[in-house]
Amino acid sequence: MDLAAFIGIVLGVIVVIYSIISGGFPEVYISIPSIILTVGGGIASTLVSYRLKEIGQILKVTAQAFSRKEVNLQDTIRLLVSLSQKARREGLLALESEQENIEDDFIKRSLQLIVDGVEPEMIKESLDLELDNMALRHERGQELFRTMAALFPAWGMIGTLIGLINLLKSMDDPSKIGSAMALALITTLYGAILAHFICNPIATKLAIKSREEIQQKEMIIEGILSIQAGENPRIMEHKLKTFLSAEQRAEYERTTNENLYRHTERGSMSRVITE
Repeated sequence: MDLAAFIGIVLGVIVVIYSIISGGFPEVYISIPSIILTVGGGIASTLVSYRLKEIGQILKVTAQAFSRKEVNLQDTIRLLVSLSQKARREGLLALESEQENIEDDFIKRSLQLIVDGVEPEMIKESLDLELDNMALRHERGQELFRTMAALFPAWGMIGTLIGLINLLKSMDDPSKIGSAMALALITTLYGAILAHFICNPIATKLAIKSREEIQQKEMIIEGILSIQAGENPRIMEHKLKTFLSAEQRAEYERTTNENLYRHTERGSMSRVITE
């Protein structure tokens, strides 16, 4: 699970529980009918808004919001540079043997298009189309949680209105007004918590991860087209580094220099041993 998400959930729960307990009347905040109305009503409206099959597919994508897997642009650049160097030395057909060692399916499919001799314009069009459809799938997942973020407070307000109606019925008994008013407002609280503690944060998390993945795939497309065009690996590397932030670029340069130093040092030791 993503560490930031875990810390946020734990911290949020602690803050809510502390606020409830510090008020001195924690039992007032627990109402099973209000929970059923707010949660059940929000889910019911969501089911009306989306197809059941579509909700199942979206929820699978939602797991990415809590995944620890991060997009590493630096490693992607190193892989593309390595593939470019191999293609320059041995030709484009040599890339076919590299597909077995690559985990990224998008890169695999891109390399297969190169090996098959597909024209650059067709490769770009095909990969851009795949990227656009991926972005649309991600947006549907975000829209689901934004829809739920709007529906839960709405059902909370419905519960409040129902509670106020019951409150008006008990106006002749002043002793019941306080508890009835608290019960009327509790559904609005439930709706606000569900919207702003769960649904909206998940939608935002999905949007961030989607932008990162789209950026990575745009970089891959640029690298694949450069490999097919036979560009110098150093020139391609310079182009791909423009996708990195200043911090990422500094880290990339540092790790690359460290790897180069280790490689050079090992080569020097090998010569010493041979001599």
